[in-house]
Amino acid sequence: MERSPLARAPPRRRDQSRPCQLFYKVPHVTTITQVARDLGEDEDWLRDISIEMEIEDGGIWVYGVGEDGVQAFTDSGIENLIELIRFYKENPGLLKR
Repeated sequence: MERSPLARAPPRRRDQSRPCQLFYKVPHVTTITQVARDLGEDEDWLRDISIEMEIEDGGIWVYGVGEDGVQAFTDSGIENLIELIRFYKENPGLLKR
């Protein structure tokens, strides 16, 4: 059975004696709505496939005044999302809706 490209990465190891802190220099993020437009993909489908993305993969949530939050991606997150798009288009039976 095929596994998604993100699932193939080796597990990250960290010093368990120190709290996990991640710091990224991210100049901007792009919302899932804009990514869907840019890639010509269905936004709901992108939400389904991006659910497995973690912050390390470039997927984040952005919160603001009067918003429940919106999913957004760093540039590397968009690259990872494109890999997931390719993977699930090649293996459509693996995406459970």
